[in-house]
Amino acid sequence: MLALLLMTSISCTSKDYVSCRPDKANRLFVSEAVDAKIAEITAKLKNKKLAWMFANCLPNTLDTTIHPNGEGDAFVYTGDIHAMWLRDSGAQVWTYLPFIKDDAALRSLIGGVIKRQFRCIILDPYANAFYKEADKVGEWASDQTDMKPGVHERKWEIDSHCYPIRLAYEYWKISGDASIFGEEWLQSIQLTLKTFREQQRKEGVGPYTFKRKTDRAFDTVGNNGLGAPVKPVGLIVSTFRPSDDATILQFLVPSNFFAVTSLKKAAEILTKVNKREDLAKQCTELANEVETALKKYAIHNHPEFGKIYAFEVDGFGNQLLMDDANIPSLQALAYLGDVPADDPIYQNTRRFVWSDSNPYFFKGTAGEGIGGPHIGYNMAWPMSLITRALTSNNDAEIKRCIEILMTTDAGTGFMHESFNVNDPTKYTRSWFAWVNGLFGELILKVVNDGKLDLLNSIKVK
Repeated sequence: MLALLLMTSISCTSKDYVSCRPDKANRLFVSEAVDAKIAEITAKLKNKKLAWMFANCLPNTLDTTIHPNGEGDAFVYTGDIHAMWLRDSGAQVWTYLPFIKDDAALRSLIGGVIKRQFRCIILDPYANAFYKEADKVGEWASDQTDMKPGVHERKWEIDSHCYPIRLAYEYWKISGDASIFGEEWLQSIQLTLKTFREQQRKEGVGPYTFKRKTDRAFDTVGNNGLGAPVKPVGLIVSTFRPSDDATILQFLVPSNFFAVTSLKKAAEILTKVNKREDLAKQCTELANEVETALKKYAIHNHPEFGKIYAFEVDGFGNQLLMDDANIPSLQALAYLGDVPADDPIYQNTRRFVWSDSNPYFFKGTAGEGIGGPHIGYNMAWPMSLITRALTSNNDAEIKRCIEILMTTDAGTGFMHESFNVNDPTKYTRSWFAWVNGLFGELILKVVNDGKLDLLNSIKVK
């Protein structure tokens, strides 16, 4: 999802904080429950810019990227790229789950997204992004992998299977609606198990390879499309990261943690809804195997921070120490519920990733944050600041993150993929719905945590 140009302007800017949302008649989906919450929160916020940004960002997916496609189906663009990522779409509509009890149409819409995700996995369990049209052949059709019509991109990423499970599980818990867990769900979870096992590489390298003709090293895979060798130790290979950049050491630690919790949730669904104890047992056993391997191979004894989680490992003893802004990340482990927030190793890791010991932590005159090789030097991602605030119990830290987010929007009223830490008018992706929703989620959490005074103490204009 690389934006090739650094944008320096956007049409929606306003010194008077006039809404940047489309007119109601032009919104792709209208939720009265979401709109009511926006009105409620903005009325409580004393900072006009913060209220404006919240009102722009929270509904961005519903306003501009979601396409209902009949009963039991809905397609979600990631934003300025007209394709549906399993990861992004799962995260984009996650923000609206608290509203589905009060909005039957919204509940039906999200159920349709979940069912579409299951169908995407059935089409190709190794793909990360898909088209709305089943017969469409797109810009990456020449990639040297087993491309199919309807697939936008075929980068194998563990989290592509985890996000649909996370979304479906929480949807079920909130709504009580188990109708989504039909035959397509059973097909998709069996493919998830099959793919995860193949990428443990116990029985050889498996069927997946990927090569692309490109001048970006992280957009293709070495060793004839197989990536760097791994030692089969129970962990799962993720050829690509959530950034869509290729891994260096292919056991991506945050995504393996995500696989553990996702498999456990799948086991609960299979047991309680489908009465499929056989599949539930397979999910639990695989989760336990990966969890055991993480405890053995994913921990690094850092000379400054003590025990921390490595970002990538290979089972041979090699470990890559860094963090990337995209979720799952090391910083986001607690946000996703993959580790307890008070886990000492996580807390050490959290201090490590927000320091100059992390090669992708950038700090400049305009702000700071974590980036990654997807965009490069000095480009921090608002997503990293939001994740830091979401996983913090320190009011000063939360406030500082929100202040940076407010001063690095380049006056647009929206979040971006990344911004230059010395000049936030240089940024990538003016239309990136996931991070907009995530910002809305953060403000809602701060209010729900009883910290409205914290938000109203912000003086940024």
